[in-house]
Amino acid sequence: MSTTSTARHAGGPGPDTGPDGHDARGDRLDRIVRSPLGWMLTGLVGVGLVSGLTATGPGPVPVLGAVAAVAVYWLVMRRVARRSTPEIARRGAGREVLLGGAIGLGFVLVSALLITAFGGYSFSWAGHGFMAVVWPAVMVQIGTAATEELLFRGLALQALEQLWGSRAAIVITGLFFGIAHLGAPGATAWSALAIASEAGVMLGAAFLWRRNIWFVAGLHFAWNTTEQLLGIPVSGHTSKGLFTVDVHGSAVLTGGGFGLEAALVPVVIGVLLAVRMFVLARRGGRLLPRRSARHTQAG
Repeated sequence: MSTTSTARHAGGPGPDTGPDGHDARGDRLDRIVRSPLGWMLTGLVGVGLVSGLTATGPGPVPVLGAVAAVAVYWLVMRRVARRSTPEIARRGAGREVLLGGAIGLGFVLVSALLITAFGGYSFSWAGHGFMAVVWPAVMVQIGTAATEELLFRGLALQALEQLWGSRAAIVITGLFFGIAHLGAPGATAWSALAIASEAGVMLGAAFLWRRNIWFVAGLHFAWNTTEQLLGIPVSGHTSKGLFTVDVHGSAVLTGGGFGLEAALVPVVIGVLLAVRMFVLARRGGRLLPRRSARHTQAG
């Protein structure tokens, strides 16, 4: 028995060794890690850990966390997924941030203006001091926007569209974005559905249109920051703003305690924007159909 075992080790590959002598288990593990689900999970853990440690830190800590999250994302994509990262290219990043920010700012201002016109909101100056409010708001929202977009659009959406195509990926990530906000104060099934459609799907469509993290991060940042400065709860979380908002009427109009995202007006606007962006992405040939996704995986 010992002679047979010795001969097996000395003369040929064992049950866990490939015909060329390589460790088959190591090859399988390598393939799993480098598969779309593998690098997605690796990235989610890495970026999520950075976000958890820095998101609510003092001063510029959330911004430093965002920089670290981008570095982790780059490492995962280049070393684990073995793909290039044009979506975080520095060239043109400022232009993409400004374009996304303009859309996010317009989205919130138009929604708030319509709700105010319908009698749902009234605003008054809070008197907290300009920089005392703006500086921490900007720091926190930069960190939030960057890390959430890396997680949901950079990692999850791109991995899932390689498996099932862009259409399935945008629906799945949109739903998960809504579910992720169920733990927020004042959250309901309706607020989760609203967030999924107006934010999850719209931000997903925005990414497919521009294929750029800076664009969706700029949109996300301007959206959250404008809400906070107006004194409107951001996904149920109330922070100091430049204004205070008094809410009147039904939650369908105002969003209730959850804030503007649970109101009907921004849901309608968000869905319309998402449809427009999705059409632009399709016209630009930026969508990955399911057949191509399978071909990519097979290759």
